[in-house]
Amino acid sequence: MRRVHVMVHGMVQGVGYRYTMRMIAAEAGVSGWVRNLRDGSVEAEVEGTAEQIDEVLAWMAQGPPGAHVDTAMVTDADPTGERGFTVRD
Repeated sequence: MRRVHVMVHGMVQGVGYRYTMRMIAAEAGVSGWVRNLRDGSVEAEVEGTAEQIDEVLAWMAQGPPGAHVDTAMVTDADPTGERGFTVRD
């Protein structure tokens, strides 16, 4: 299992990024969470197989229609065994 921490910058709030990501995560079968930050960016942690992570990261680099992703910075994190994927406030 692999877990990554991702910081997404650009026009990524107010476009359904978090809720669409929850659907993408469910389809990919990953666990973790996503949340908006005060600076206008989106932060997430995603855990799954390398293939599942790659699928979600490819979507995160584009985002939903209406989003404009400038950067998606990915760092490795320690797997937690978390189950499910949530949208955090």
